[in-house]
Amino acid sequence: MTGGDQLKADLRDYLQEGRDVLLLKADGLSEHDVRRPLTPTGTNVLGVIKHVALVEVGYFSVPFGRPVGLAHPWFDDDAEDNVDMWATAEESREAILEGYRRAWAQTDAAVAELPIDAVGRVPWWGPDGGSQVTLHRVLVHVIAETHRHAGHVDIVRELIDGVVGNQWVGDNLPEHDAAWWQEYRDRVERAAQEAAGRPGLLRR
Repeated sequence: MTGGDQLKADLRDYLQEGRDVLLLKADGLSEHDVRRPLTPTGTNVLGVIKHVALVEVGYFSVPFGRPVGLAHPWFDDDAEDNVDMWATAEESREAILEGYRRAWAQTDAAVAELPIDAVGRVPWWGPDGGSQVTLHRVLVHVIAETHRHAGHVDIVRELIDGVVGNQWVGDNLPEHDAAWWQEYRDRVERAAQEAAGRPGLLRR
């Protein structure tokens, strides 16, 4: 295996870890809970998965002259804002999850077929920002995007039913019961209140 092939394999492993976490967080949720918004900006589990699927499709197609393959609202002139961040009642959970897996297949094929230093262009990064990007840079960008959104879904899932941790991909949360976690949360809250009450504390 060449150095470039090893680098691609390592990056793909990190990308797959984020993918697996996103699917894990949807597992076991009701149809309502997997879709309902839990933040003022509407963050929801299924919508985040839909978005990240489209991220993969977008970044590993157009920039490298490869076919998009799947319907993609980013490339529609009349697409409404945030159309990629939620699921309509007519869009099934199964279709969105299967679309994400198909996006993986497209990405993995591009990564396998292109050299790590293959040069592309990301048109939505602007006339200069997206020119002369490499497969390596795009992989790092999409890994960062995937794990960032996995963190969002971690919090949303905890708000829904208290489920936390990565489970099958490694969980570094301390193993304690509900009473311990309540005491810990209360301790953090007391520290926050004490800090807020300190005279001369810099407020941002």
